[in-house]
Amino acid sequence: MTRDLTVAEVRLTPILVADPPLLNTQGVHQPYTPRLIVEVVTADGTTGLGETYGDTEYLDLARPLAEHLTGRRVTDVNELFALDLDLAVDASRTGAAVDAGGLRGVRSADKLRLSVLSAFEVACLDAQGRASGLPVHALLGGRVRDSVEYSAYLFYKWAGHPEGVAAEPDDWGAALDPAGVVAQARRFTERHGFTSFKLKGGVFPPEEEIAAVRALAEAFPGRPLRLDPNGAWSVQTALKVAGELGDVLEYLEDPTLGTPAMAEVSAATDVPLATNMCVTTFGEIREAFTRDAVQVVLCDHHYWGGLRNTGHLAAICAAFGVGLSMHSNTHLGISLAAMTQVAATVPNLHHACDSHYPWQAEDVLTERIAFTGGRVAVSDAPGLGVELDRDELARLHRRWAEDDGTLRDRDDAAAMRVADPGWRTPAMPRW
Repeated sequence: MTRDLTVAEVRLTPILVADPPLLNTQGVHQPYTPRLIVEVVTADGTTGLGETYGDTEYLDLARPLAEHLTGRRVTDVNELFALDLDLAVDASRTGAAVDAGGLRGVRSADKLRLSVLSAFEVACLDAQGRASGLPVHALLGGRVRDSVEYSAYLFYKWAGHPEGVAAEPDDWGAALDPAGVVAQARRFTERHGFTSFKLKGGVFPPEEEIAAVRALAEAFPGRPLRLDPNGAWSVQTALKVAGELGDVLEYLEDPTLGTPAMAEVSAATDVPLATNMCVTTFGEIREAFTRDAVQVVLCDHHYWGGLRNTGHLAAICAAFGVGLSMHSNTHLGISLAAMTQVAATVPNLHHACDSHYPWQAEDVLTERIAFTGGRVAVSDAPGLGVELDRDELARLHRRWAEDDGTLRDRDDAAAMRVADPGWRTPAMPRW
């Protein structure tokens, strides 16, 4: 029997998800983060799932795209990207400023559009897989590994959100010094079995963050370690840190802002440099690769435009001898399932991927995805292999609907000003 895979309905459900007070160079995470859940429903009743950023700018693009998609087939993914040509992006949403909501490099119209398209592409692939009985990785050419390794994502962290701020409790405690960072890493290992560690830096002066990485190296000898200050340092500071930590770092991630500065650092150190800020679109690849500015690209299927574009990026990296891993922003299980499916198909994935998922106590899945030995098993179930918890989706959507608008757009600087009214987003380089 031939199934009717025409799109009959597209459901867009913005939600607010609890987030701990994790610190970065821009400020601190708000108590709730917006995400968007996309459901693509076909005429035969098959439903595919996708997930992406839920800020207003993404919702404004998702709504007209959902209308355009209705009546088309979920197998026509190339056509899905062609539809994007008519979707305008307000120029006020783009520009030279760093995208603070996720620290993903410079804002651009392409990145906004692709971040929305990625959720629709994943939902269409999920629907195709469910209809055919095949996992998404089979639709992408098949898996080359049975499980995908992830890295513990360590953050400097307050014990809780500021007093008087409505928030969900968490049991992680504070991590504001080397001892706190090591204790956090031990909990990640005990709970999920991670064997590599990444510290989000750019929060304290470099000497303090050097001490934290040294403490991790002592506590976990021989384990891969990474430090990511999100471009908070000057070239000189980056070279100083690389010199002091070169014997223990797997790589240094985005120590400075922009390809020219990264190239300058790269030319003067043997420590590999990774990025999710200066190589975030295909148009940024040529300069970065030909100048040897980066040795590892941290791809993110959300803003690269989905799972198939991730495969295209992997092939380009392989051609240039550039390493590949995966970036993570605050996300739920649909995104983790999608990351795992595409990561399973990439031969040249030689570094553990990042994931915020252990920080998220809430999810919209009926069953949370488990890390075993720091790895996620690749599902062979149809589609993404996950099921939507509609009651939980409705609860998190009610939270979004009842919000007065202050949390519908991520703003780490605004969250920091609750605790420090004088806080302003630091000028870069910060040190």
